[in-house]
Order: sequence, then structure tokens, then C-alpha cells
Amino acid sequence: MDFGQEYYRMFRGQAGEKIPFYMTYPMRNSFLDEAEYERDCRRLQELYPRDARRIQGLVERECDRMEHEGSMMFDEYPDRLLFRMLCRNIYRVLQDVEEEQAVMPDRDHPLMQLIEVMLTQEMYRRRCRYRRCRHRY
Repeated sequence: MDFGQEYYRMFRGQAGEKIPFYMTYPMRNSFLDEAEYERDCRRLQELYPRDARRIQGLVERECDRMEHEGSMMFDEYPDRLLFRMLCRNIYRVLQDVEEEQAVMPDRDHPLMQLIEVMLTQEMYRRRCRYRRCRHRY
């Protein structure tokens, strides 16, 4: 970076007077950045196909239930068994059948794979938001 006159001119007022040191590096409003990130994510999710949007709604509902301090969602290594149980619950709701009547597909079923991918992505997004925002309260 060139530290010439342009760089030092940034730290002076309109008439060339010095400005206080605390104004030289203004704080960014990270809450606004986070809100913009959420809006952008929502806009892109609107492009999902109809079935994927339905799955996304169910995935968000499950993640809303888990989004609390001490949840497995925020563990360093989330439990794989609990993760697969969540995927099966979403699959049951999607198939709209009772728990006793549900025939669970294997993990290679395309719908189960889509549910796992979408749940993983949503958990990742919320974990990142949790890490970025938890120190600001």
C-alpha cells in the first residue's frame, strides 16, 4: 500500500485540520453487515425449487428448536447419530405419515441426501452467525 499524501489526507478534516484519533478508524456496524448477509441468503433461497423450499422450511424449524446455548448444533463435533435422527424426523414430516407407518429409506436415497445437505448447510450458517455475534452482547 502506498503511504503517500493520499493516505495521510484521509486522516485530516475538510480544511486540513487534524481529527481526533478515535475517528481515524471508525467502527464498522457489524449488525448491519449481519442483517445484509441474512437478506442475501434469503434472496438466494427463494431461487430454490419448490420441493427444496419446502425442505428448507422444515430444516429451519428443526434448527430453530435446537438454537440455544449448549445445543448439539454448537458443539465442536456434533453427534452424527442425533444428526441422522433429525434428518429422519424431517423425512417423516415430509412424507406426512405416522411414525409407526414410516418406512425409512437408506442414506443413499436422494431425498435423504438432500435433507442431510440442507441441514448441514443451515447448521453451518447458524454456527458462523453464533460465533460472529456472541461476543457483542
